[in-house]
Amino acid sequence: MDLITRDEELAAVCARLSEAPFIAIDTEFMREQTFWPKLCLIQLAADGIEALIDSQAPGLDLQPFFDLMVNEKVLKVFHSGRQDIEIVHHLARVIPRPIFDTQVAAMVCGFGEAVSYSMLVKRLLGRNLDKTSRFTDWSRRPLSERQLTYALGDVLFLRDLYPKLKAQLDQSGRESWLDEEMAVLTDPATYQLHPEQAWKRLKMRIKTPKALAVLMELAAWREREAQSQDVPRARVLKDEALYDIANQAPRTADDLGSLRTLHNGFARSQRGRAVLEAVSRGLERDPKSIPPIERGEPMPPEAAAVVDLLRVLLKATAGRHGVAPKLIATSDELEQIARDDDADAAVLRGWRGKLFGEDALALKRGELALAIKDGEVAVLPADRPGDQS
Repeated sequence: MDLITRDEELAAVCARLSEAPFIAIDTEFMREQTFWPKLCLIQLAADGIEALIDSQAPGLDLQPFFDLMVNEKVLKVFHSGRQDIEIVHHLARVIPRPIFDTQVAAMVCGFGEAVSYSMLVKRLLGRNLDKTSRFTDWSRRPLSERQLTYALGDVLFLRDLYPKLKAQLDQSGRESWLDEEMAVLTDPATYQLHPEQAWKRLKMRIKTPKALAVLMELAAWREREAQSQDVPRARVLKDEALYDIANQAPRTADDLGSLRTLHNGFARSQRGRAVLEAVSRGLERDPKSIPPIERGEPMPPEAAAVVDLLRVLLKATAGRHGVAPKLIATSDELEQIARDDDADAAVLRGWRGKLFGEDALALKRGELALAIKDGEVAVLPADRPGDQS
């Protein structure tokens, strides 16, 4: 099994693939030691064409591959493709399009929200997926024949899955549902990382507005450091240390050095000085720029009861339409609806709004009711019980 390592080989195979109506794509990457994913291998397949590209080959110009990714005449098929697309965007500042994600399509077609790639291969192709090289080190060279066979197998199955899922999708009449999801995956904003928003990724352990202001500045500084140095966030500063610094707000090197979450010498280092500067910026922030702290207080009993009813409605709706509940709405979105009819939630827009969101609000307003009919949950007009809507 040949591995493409030269420019002329890559250009030739990409030229052939550009004539295909669709291509299946998978990548192998590592990111345990870096902030940005390190692309190690690219697998491509179309009808009668198979290719493995060594993206680490010295001097290899990946431009033909990137050109293929933006060729509007060729559909790009991924499975759970967000990280693959993120890699392409990071390396070339382009977004593959048009795309088809088999994981999302499977949820739209009623395979459930927990269906794995291996299970999808088993159910649709009657084949067993080889998992022996799943956790291999793809950055080491040379790659073994076993690794290459495993990597190619993934994309060959993906090539065969697409027509079957596409046929089911066409039969369901839900192509527009998938289109909405693919629009999100192909939106450059999906892959933009804003250091100023990094604090939102953290689980809140902050008690005061002052501590939150410091945490916001610290998280932004850490994000910029991790990105610029291409190291994991924890390599710059661990979460525990962020919380400790934010809550204590040290103003001097001695104050910083007294924190147990930091190693000896950190306070006098260059990073220590940068941390103290971030603390100062946080303490000087305009109070109006600090969002209210979510205390994690339990929902009022009446709102919690609404959430329970919405969960029942969600399961009934998902079951009736044969679609994964997770694809329709998350638990957080149900809580948002319970608190606010005008919540900024995806479930109230697009196909989700028509399928579930409108009924959810109607149920909350008392315009719909839930009942058991023929052993199943039925949605009924509240003013005409017994007459199914």
